[in-house]
Amino acid sequence: MASTTSETASPIGIANLTVRIVAQPTVAGESGLGKTTFINTLFSTTIKNYADHKRRHAKQVDKTVEIEITKAELEERFFKVRLTVIDTPGFGDYVNNRDSWMPIIEFLDDQHESYMLQEQQPRRIDKIDLRVHACLYFIRPTGHTLKPLDIEVMKRLSSRVNLIPVVAKADTLSPSDLARFKQRIRAVIEAQGIKIYQPPVEEDDEQAAQHARSLMAVMPFSVIGSEKDVKTSDGHIVKGRQYSWGVAEVENEDHCDFKKLRSILIRTHMLDLIHTTEEQHYEAYRALQMETRKFGEARPRKLDNPKFKEEEENLRKRFTEQVKIEEQRFRQWEQKLIAERDRLNKDLETTHAAEIRVDGFFPSRNSLSAPKLDSTLDGRCSTGNVVVSGSLYTRLPLLYFPEPAILANPFSP
Repeated sequence: MASTTSETASPIGIANLTVRIVAQPTVAGESGLGKTTFINTLFSTTIKNYADHKRRHAKQVDKTVEIEITKAELEERFFKVRLTVIDTPGFGDYVNNRDSWMPIIEFLDDQHESYMLQEQQPRRIDKIDLRVHACLYFIRPTGHTLKPLDIEVMKRLSSRVNLIPVVAKADTLSPSDLARFKQRIRAVIEAQGIKIYQPPVEEDDEQAAQHARSLMAVMPFSVIGSEKDVKTSDGHIVKGRQYSWGVAEVENEDHCDFKKLRSILIRTHMLDLIHTTEEQHYEAYRALQMETRKFGEARPRKLDNPKFKEEEENLRKRFTEQVKIEEQRFRQWEQKLIAERDRLNKDLETTHAAEIRVDGFFPSRNSLSAPKLDSTLDGRCSTGNVVVSGSLYTRLPLLYFPEPAILANPFSP
């Protein structure tokens, strides 16, 4: 946030205002369209510092749309105006710009909400008003028509703020191409039902009415931004850009509409922008909130930043994939347990069947007694009949060969 007080050498129109006011414009659009240069050129002083190109390139990794607020106090002929410029760096800079406008929309709604809550307080003397009075939406000079992102954002902005479309870097298009481009933009705006700011036409003041009609005829405004002084072919020093074919002057109405746009913002229609914000956009927001909300109920907030929504979606996907992997592992483990259970049951059945066969072969295994074998003095067992519980079974030939030590002294301990 920067604060600058400057008494400009060249008049910018602040001293023509009848009362001291506070103006708060917003500039929105893709990076690299000259928004910062335009703001500094508009007020003939450095209101906002330029962004670091290295930092701007690094933003491609971290997808965010920021809200930068710069406050300044301008003075011209001892007349002061407090100015708040709101920039939106990062907007439209990414491949997927879904919901990239949400931080801007949330910021506009937050200012209306803050002002409405302050009006409901018992003491309303020192109210802090950060409501945006005008939004300059910068359009890339493609020469074709509005992009879908431009249409979607302008639709959402037009219902919340005084929207003023601006064709950036008008010196990159020839006069004929620029005229066709502006005509196509007007056709798209009308077809899509986008409400842009239109200066009021005062029927009782013919000069003011003619000026308002001339402003509406050139919308969207084409601008050239430059803070450098260059010399024209006739020796004059002007703000502009030097080319091989000549100089593109910032304040030359044959080259761009910079002077007309400055007239709307500073000289002739600043008060109307403020009154329109109060009477139309703020009242529409207030009426909607009172119809849909209970007293004391907090405003339901939407997603502050699309980065969080994208991260939430990625986390949800990773969680779903992890659940699928764990479920697959559980199924494999369950199948192994079932196979092991079946094997054990089969072994148990086999063992049980063998026991049944043995029980059928030996009527009473519990009454079996050890077989009695006759032995000779040489230690060899003679073959004989084995008697078990009085039953005669098959003669089993048994040969036993004792150790030599036992044969030498069979009675030794």
